[in-house]
Amino acid sequence: MPAQTYDAIVLGAGAAGLLCAAMAGQRGRRVLVIDHADKPGKKILISGGGRCNFTNIGTAPDRFLSANPHFVRSPLARFTPADFLAMVERHGIAWHEKTLGQLFCDGSARQIVDMLLDECARGPVELALGHPITAVDHGDGQFRVSRDGHTVHAPALVIATGGPSIPQMGASGFAYELARRFHLKVVEPRPALVPLTLRGDDLLFRSLSGVSAEVIARAGKAAFREAALFTHRGLSGPAILQISSCWRRGEALTIDFLPDHDDGWLRQAKRTTPRTAFQKLLASALPDRLAEALAQRLALSGALATLTDARLTAAERMLAAWRFEPSGTEGFAKAEVTAGGVSTAELSSQTMEARKLPGLYVIGEAVDVTGWLGGYNFQWAWASGWAAAQAL
Repeated sequence: MPAQTYDAIVLGAGAAGLLCAAMAGQRGRRVLVIDHADKPGKKILISGGGRCNFTNIGTAPDRFLSANPHFVRSPLARFTPADFLAMVERHGIAWHEKTLGQLFCDGSARQIVDMLLDECARGPVELALGHPITAVDHGDGQFRVSRDGHTVHAPALVIATGGPSIPQMGASGFAYELARRFHLKVVEPRPALVPLTLRGDDLLFRSLSGVSAEVIARAGKAAFREAALFTHRGLSGPAILQISSCWRRGEALTIDFLPDHDDGWLRQAKRTTPRTAFQKLLASALPDRLAEALAQRLALSGALATLTDARLTAAERMLAAWRFEPSGTEGFAKAEVTAGGVSTAELSSQTMEARKLPGLYVIGEAVDVTGWLGGYNFQWAWASGWAAAQAL
């Protein structure tokens, strides 16, 4: 059987791959999307609790982590949250805004997948699902992709297979294998937006499993104010998932348990309500179990009047920068995304095309670009996919 020829082959039927294929198809390009999964958009379907946090209206370059923080500027400026929202509204999908600019479907994440498939159907786009790829090579200006004994050709190949986060959904490091095969550098991948594990003395906080509080979590120069959640293995919740992308193994992180309290608040409370017990005062601002655990760790009990100003000042400082030394993360199995990936130094920020090999493109999570929690990674998928589609 002679090999079929397309204008472009997209590897990966996820967010970035489907958007890219749809936009290229609508530009008249004949596109084939190949995925080993039997259904498209599997990660989209489980995102946002099944309602898909499909973008964030606060999208800006400083909400993304990369070895080159300026790389995202061009794609994000050329395809914005408003552009994607216009598509959502054109398809009649009802949506709502949650905290911090996060946009969700009122209904189901299935609506976003169906929308992308409908957009693909508006051009000559074919999907080949449930087909593991057996070989990819390049020669004579053509990329050749083999699957199930069949080979297809195209002058353009788009790598949109994501990273290894959530391997139970079929995720893998295939994008990095391909990139290295074509001599593109890869920034060491690591789990991001992932719970952190604790050990040693910090394990005493395991008794608080299920307790959450609004805090400021800090690692290095990064700081995020959202809820933190104690788990039976360590720390989770939005603040921890956010800071996990910045945290590196071996580093400490600190938590401000009382971000709305000014310096000197304990000494002030001692003067105004001297008979109040220290633990009771903490419990007025924190969950009871957390207040009890912190009071015990600080070895402070009894009425404020019985405690010296020096001890109260020391307690303030600890509560404002409680030091944890995570033993690690819960790994790719629990990571929402992958940090690291194909180096941005290898790609054009205008087109997402490899500088060393014309016709090769890398988009989405496979690239060394990681967004904050809250729809930013989807916006990167849409923006990078759109940028590549304009060049195909």
